[in-house]
Amino acid sequence: MTIWAELARAGTAAGDEIILRRRDDRYEIRFNGMELMSNANHQSETVLAERTLRLLGRPARRVLIGGLGLGYTLRTALDCLPPQARVTVAEIVPEIIAWNRGPIGHLAGHPLRDPRVEVRAEDVMETLAAPGGYDVILLDTDNGPDFLSRAENGSLYAPCGMDRVRRALRPGGIAAFWSATASAPFEARLSALPWVWRREDVALIPGRADALHHIYLASPDAFAQTPHAFALAAEGVG
Repeated sequence: MTIWAELARAGTAAGDEIILRRRDDRYEIRFNGMELMSNANHQSETVLAERTLRLLGRPARRVLIGGLGLGYTLRTALDCLPPQARVTVAEIVPEIIAWNRGPIGHLAGHPLRDPRVEVRAEDVMETLAAPGGYDVILLDTDNGPDFLSRAENGSLYAPCGMDRVRRALRPGGIAAFWSATASAPFEARLSALPWVWRREDVALIPGRADALHHIYLASPDAFAQTPHAFALAAEGVG
């Protein structure tokens, strides 16, 4: 069996270790020894963008993506968006941006080369604090609300983070949160807000119900602005 080859390494001010490695045609980014993302299973990253943009029910003009990863969410968004759309990507680790411009850019077809894309090397919470006006916000900043790689990321799923997301959305906009696990506490938090939401379960392996990733779709005023789209979502259509 081919052994893993380390391609690059990065660190954070907090002492975290981030490694990009490759074995044959498989690429993996590890955070403090834990697999953070891989090109082996990226179906849910694709669904994150595709399903949310379809549920919006209108062409999106501005999209925010929190977390660049291996570029699959960004690539799918670009493939679904019109030429005049603009996509802002917030990625807190500058090296991950550099890797997407270099050794792993080919995995998703070099989406950072698209002129519609603006990349910011910052925490998505900072991006959300600025004036927004986003039609869609796609958040894949960690392994989900219950499986954080860094404790600071928890603020995104807390009331302060949800309030920033709400303020950054245009009327009728949709936010989507990627999660490695189904999170009962996060679902309770969503239910306590005046939002419409649902969870999409995405199989990692076709036919397997025990290997899933999850996407939380939420909108502060979905019934007022996009009733048909969320009615279909609630029925599991699409």
